[in-house]
Amino acid sequence: MPDDAVRGFARAKGGGTWVVDLDGVVWRGGEPIPGAGEAVTLLRAAGGRVLFASNNSSPTLEELIERLRIAGIAAGRDEIVTSGMAAAAMLDPGGQALVVGDDGLMEALAARGVHATRATDERAGGGPTPDAVVVGYTKRFDYDVLARVADAVRAGARLIGTNEDAVLPSSGGLLPGTGAILAAVATASGATPVVAGKPHQPLATLITERVERIAAVVGDRPSTDGELARRLGVPYALVLTGITARAGDELDPAPDFVGKDLLAVAEAATRADAASR
Repeated sequence: MPDDAVRGFARAKGGGTWVVDLDGVVWRGGEPIPGAGEAVTLLRAAGGRVLFASNNSSPTLEELIERLRIAGIAAGRDEIVTSGMAAAAMLDPGGQALVVGDDGLMEALAARGVHATRATDERAGGGPTPDAVVVGYTKRFDYDVLARVADAVRAGARLIGTNEDAVLPSSGGLLPGTGAILAAVATASGATPVVAGKPHQPLATLITERVERIAAVVGDRPSTDGELARRLGVPYALVLTGITARAGDELDPAPDFVGKDLLAVAEAATRADAASR
């Protein structure tokens, strides 16, 4: 294991920022994953920063900060980026958005200066065509909402998805994710969505605007976290506490390191850093 760790994290030595996923890595279904708090403490003690990057646009920043606190991690607002923030960055301040999503996405749009209306609001229909329909994670989605937003897209609104994750890990198993909702809107409207979150460029841009040097990306899903690491040109550490339950040759992209959880990754990185000095 030590030799593997040194090889896997050869490019992630001291002082960079670790980009760490949340769902399936720090918590699962809102329940903290054991050792996550200790892992972040180790990475910070080794001289690294940690930036939490989540494809889940549903929680507000304060809700995420509180969940991190419960997991034993102190974090500020500037240490978190979300797919909702990436989606908001794609719109001009002063623009109009029709939203399928929860408070976190509405917060991100408001911070950008975008005038956002929830598609669940009965007053959402009948007015001018919005600049964009923005789709994020929510449990408040039904046929009427689908019809309303599909009409807006057909009338000329851009279709923006916060992410295209088909499922979301929870303590009771896998739940339908944003990608399932986005697919319904795309099918009903006939439009091809532009996606903001991992592994796409809008969220990658938010990350590079926040940090100067990235040590590695840590996540539970190669198709998002791994591809993000590839886009950023940094190592990818896969954890087996979320979507991906086992490592195998079929994973694409192949991770540079596989750990059973975030603590295993942090311990391996610490050993690699010590061995390289």
